[in-house]
Amino acid sequence: MGSTISSANVAQLREAWSFKLSGRGAVTVGHYGSLAANPIIENGTVYLQDLECDVYALRLSTGALEWEYKVGQPERSGPGPNGVAVVGTVVYGLAPTSAFALDARTGKRIWVNRKLLTKGEGTFGIQPQVATGRVYVASQYGTGPGGGVLMALDARTGSLLWKFATSTGYSPGVKALGVGTGGAWETPLVGTDGSVTYGIGNPYQRTVEAIRHPARQLYTDSDVNLTAASGTLRWYYQGVPNDFLDWDMQTSPIGASVKGAPVVIGSGKMGYVYEMNAATGTLLWKRAVGEHNGHDNLGLLALEHKSRLKAPFTTLPGSFGGVLTNLALAGNTIYVATLDFALAEKTLTTVTESVAKSTPAGQIEALSLATGKVEWDTKVPSLPLGAVTVSNDLVFTTLYTGELIALSRATGAIVYRHKLPTSTNAPLAIAGGTVVVPAGGLRTSAKAKHGHPQVVAYRLH
Repeated sequence: MGSTISSANVAQLREAWSFKLSGRGAVTVGHYGSLAANPIIENGTVYLQDLECDVYALRLSTGALEWEYKVGQPERSGPGPNGVAVVGTVVYGLAPTSAFALDARTGKRIWVNRKLLTKGEGTFGIQPQVATGRVYVASQYGTGPGGGVLMALDARTGSLLWKFATSTGYSPGVKALGVGTGGAWETPLVGTDGSVTYGIGNPYQRTVEAIRHPARQLYTDSDVNLTAASGTLRWYYQGVPNDFLDWDMQTSPIGASVKGAPVVIGSGKMGYVYEMNAATGTLLWKRAVGEHNGHDNLGLLALEHKSRLKAPFTTLPGSFGGVLTNLALAGNTIYVATLDFALAEKTLTTVTESVAKSTPAGQIEALSLATGKVEWDTKVPSLPLGAVTVSNDLVFTTLYTGELIALSRATGAIVYRHKLPTSTNAPLAIAGGTVVVPAGGLRTSAKAKHGHPQVVAYRLH
């Protein structure tokens, strides 16, 4: 269902209904809240997964619960993003160590596969993609030699079709700390050329090891393009070699065409957008977005044995991003939300930064699809964690502090603002004249109270 919301009527949005999570779903998971997934709207129903991996089907018109599926597993997913895919009458989803399919009309389980991951391959937390009879999933990171894994399942049975390891081996830093490497966090792109492209996470290595024993750490911080039927590597492009700043290249790749030539657009927490040739992975352009403080090439300098880095040091982007959430494409413009949040590293022996050195804020930017040139850039007063969603002449996002905003696609001016009932950490969905916003109730500071996690719908009146 297309959207009818535009700058001409956006001011008419009013709350239509809200659905409050209860039980396990109402428990916040760390600082990530209860909801981080992108809602899926199909045939008048909103499908959503919480960070406990439970799945909800809500009636779009009223918010009434149609059914709820409890995964029955003790593990929590963590930062997510989680989420489901809906194809026809089937809902596909993941729990930390299993994949499942549900009847979209009743929530009854069709199949479940609990034997996909082996020791060291990490856990699931990605929103699946389904195409041509295959379900594409990935673990987020792994502690074994292959790191996190990409895989395809048979959509009818859930059986494993192929698996691809995203790491060529341990780095000394990863092995010493016992944390994960590689894997994927966001939904892959299934191309029309028989390929599938994933954005890959970072190697989670300590600064001291990246300097002493530098390596490219393939295929971390890369877009990886595989043959969809077999999982065979076709090409990769690595945005950050020898990364030690937690700069994933994790966003969902976007497929597009420039002057008749197919391209893939990738991005990530390093704060760059990349456009690559879809057949070869050759870089066509890259563009820095958001704020940077001159440390973009620390990993490369270490790889070339030119590093003079000493602690303490501050990086911008920090380990939260950069570009943390997915981009959007409309017409000949790419829309991207960036997080401007500097973090400091006190020593060279930790994996991620910890001390904030700035007030969290962000930007929404529009880039030319053909050249990457910045068309406009709008600063926002809080972290724009709601990704970007295009609706006619508007681009929507949500802010960490609990605000829904819409910007003009032509100028970047903020033309609509609405306070949400609680903070938010998830993308939104639009269908017809309705905007569906997961408001997860995450903590905005160590002392702040959070509201009740809920899904809220705003509708044109």
